[in-house]
Amino acid sequence: MSESEVPGRDDYRVFYPITTRWMDNDLYGHVNNVTYYSYFDTAVNQYLIEAGGLDIHNGAIVGFVVSSNCSYRRPIAFPERIEAGLRVERLGNSSVQYGVGIFREGEAAICAHGAFVHVFVNRAENRAVPIPEPIRVALEPLRIDAD
Repeated sequence: MSESEVPGRDDYRVFYPITTRWMDNDLYGHVNNVTYYSYFDTAVNQYLIEAGGLDIHNGAIVGFVVSSNCSYRRPIAFPERIEAGLRVERLGNSSVQYGVGIFREGEAAICAHGAFVHVFVNRAENRAVPIPEPIRVALEPLRIDAD
């Protein structure tokens, strides 16, 4: 990915604050690469719960992660405050691809960015189902594929 293709703060629709934790750091003194996926998962699910009414504990429909990736641009470390930017890159019938960007609080330069794909499934049957309407409605304002 060329530098001109790297997303910036303006490419994301909503942001969630995250405080790094001591345990996020690795032996090299920065947040370990696997921890970024936890940040992605936290931002996506917080949005789905708050804006789309997702019931992660008792709902009949849940989102399963089927794919994720991350590109690292700048290191972050405890005790930094960061923000996870969220957007929808592709909205299908039963799946959605989110774009998630990690920024230091208030900074324009991205520290990491990646994609996170959910497939919505019936919890009891473990089969893909259409994205529930309240969630689809909540995802629409985050879309960049419709721009």
